[in-house]
Amino acid sequence: MIVVFGSLGVDLVTNVSHIPHPGETVLCEGYFMVPGGKGANQAVSAARAGSKTAIIGSRGNDGFADLALSVMREAGVDVAPVLPVDKPTCVALITVDEKAENAIVVASGANQATRAEQLETFDLAKGDIVLLQREIRDSENFAAIKHAKSRGARVVFNVAPAGPLPEDVLRLVDDLVVNEHEALVVAKAAGIEATDPVEAARVISERFGCAGIVTLGAEGVVGWSKGARHTAPALKVTPVDTTAAGDSFTGAYAAALDQGLGFDAALARGAASGSLACTRPGAQSSIPTKAEIDDALRQS
Repeated sequence: MIVVFGSLGVDLVTNVSHIPHPGETVLCEGYFMVPGGKGANQAVSAARAGSKTAIIGSRGNDGFADLALSVMREAGVDVAPVLPVDKPTCVALITVDEKAENAIVVASGANQATRAEQLETFDLAKGDIVLLQREIRDSENFAAIKHAKSRGARVVFNVAPAGPLPEDVLRLVDDLVVNEHEALVVAKAAGIEATDPVEAARVISERFGCAGIVTLGAEGVVGWSKGARHTAPALKVTPVDTTAAGDSFTGAYAAALDQGLGFDAALARGAASGSLACTRPGAQSSIPTKAEIDDALRQS
């Protein structure tokens, strides 16, 4: 199974002509609220892609909590390990412009209360996948990675938002997923001089023994594994909202691994899922099902 250790919350989304500059006010017609958080998004993606999935996290005792969990429940994610804490449920403020680009502010709240000890209640074993992001405390992520590896689980770490990782943690990661910006941030922090994200992923993979995967938007994805370069194209789509594209990729990629598919197939299914997510507004509302991924790949 897949155990997601990470964030959840509610996205408050506005559609505007352009993303405001500092000091500027931009009017729009309205807003909508949907469940979000990178951990929750990836849990929904993995579950919709056909894998048994649970999420470990934290929520507040407030009106946002039920909404934050609602789509995960509908997708079949086990949300029982999400604990109530004395902090507000996370809210992300998302602005989407006419080019489908976005700017996001995350008010973390309860996500900062998630602890690695919560993962220790799971009977992890070889064959399980622990999927993490960077919207909770680094110290808890790093402790969770060490625990997962001690139990033989596979660690898939999406370093988003970007930040430095200790070398001893990098050596425990099996699959490192980053976008173009994140690849360069991780590389620089590890003392790797690179200006090209694909080259950065290659050196990270070579130096730390993990699969180095960099998502490139409309250019698809490049993954390095055991010194070999692998690619998968993005689908040709007209983007509406790119908010959860990376999360959709990561969850579907992890699900493919969980289902015993090889590296190339996992990259392809992740790329298709991320592409399809760009064609719909919102975060979890945009994430495709296994059948939709299958259909898209057959037609591509």
